[in-house]
Amino acid sequence: MKVVHLTTVHSAFDTRIFHKEAKTLQRAGHQVTLIAPQVKPQIIDGVKMVGLPKVRTRWERIFALAWYAFRQAIQQRAEVYHFHDPELLPVGVLLKRRTGAKVVYDVHEDVPEQMLSKDWIPSLLRRPLAWLFHRWEKWAAGRLDAVVVATEGIAQKFPAHQPIVVHNFPDLRMWPNFPRRDLQSRARMIVYAGGISRQRGAVEMVQAMEYLKFSGPVWLKLIGKFEPLELCQQLQSLPGYQRVQHLGWLAPERVYEHLREADVGLVCLHPEPRYMVAWPVKLFEYMAAGLPVVVSDFPLWRQIVEGSGCGLCVNPLRPMEIAQAVDRLLSDPAEAQRMGQHGRQAVEQKYHWDLEAKKLLHLYETLQP
Repeated sequence: MKVVHLTTVHSAFDTRIFHKEAKTLQRAGHQVTLIAPQVKPQIIDGVKMVGLPKVRTRWERIFALAWYAFRQAIQQRAEVYHFHDPELLPVGVLLKRRTGAKVVYDVHEDVPEQMLSKDWIPSLLRRPLAWLFHRWEKWAAGRLDAVVVATEGIAQKFPAHQPIVVHNFPDLRMWPNFPRRDLQSRARMIVYAGGISRQRGAVEMVQAMEYLKFSGPVWLKLIGKFEPLELCQQLQSLPGYQRVQHLGWLAPERVYEHLREADVGLVCLHPEPRYMVAWPVKLFEYMAAGLPVVVSDFPLWRQIVEGSGCGLCVNPLRPMEIAQAVDRLLSDPAEAQRMGQHGRQAVEQKYHWDLEAKKLLHLYETLQP
């Protein structure tokens, strides 16, 4: 079929959208077009790229860019439209009405839950706006042909829509099992990759670097963007920031290079409801790279980590506890290596993209005319 994937929020080379879903559909024989921001018209790995213009504000993106994306999508005359942003729900409904094509809503995050902690929404408006969006999202999704979700927790938000859970597990084509580099003679590296925010444990991770007792040099690499930008200055005022290297956003292949050089991966998100039921992408990417992990002690995450024997669980609100777990792994390289190997084995057996790709392809079979 002729398929269009559509996003106004994510990068054209977003791992889930481009590297996993679009490429999977292209390899299965579908003709795939990706409409996304700030990409040149070209064909990459068999996927046709259609660019959207750069916008200056969030409101321009929500209104002007969404309308521009709708016009571009109409021109493609696709049989399936698959969109990835909640702000494109009106576009999805319009595409369904105007074209009669199949339309799929791909839900990456629990947006109503996210809205409760968004800094740009006035605190008094967060709860009513979250309720209103939840009602609108369910109504709009009911006008479409399928809902794809990234976790079981999100699936529970759509009980009447029979959502398809397609986990965001690593594609082992992107994470080959290269031998880990022998880097015992250099400084130890702790890594965190993802959005850098208070809710994702940025403050506690930096504070933990102050409390480390490991005798040798240790650095924390932060890979990602600060959310909000002002958080950078706040973190720089902490004593632990003297051991931090901020690398900014990096392409997936560059992230993998840094993970191969690291000793420990951190996923110390705060105990918010949306995180406690999430399947964190970076956890599985650390495991795919053979890294031992230190993660928040949530029931689901404990089940994954202890079930695989790939790391340690901590209270993410206690920097000293994070530091003690990191010290344990740095001080016992043999145990850290075993945990890293166990994590890689778990990904190869049950936490990899090929298993999820089968669900996506089966969904597309049901969408065939």
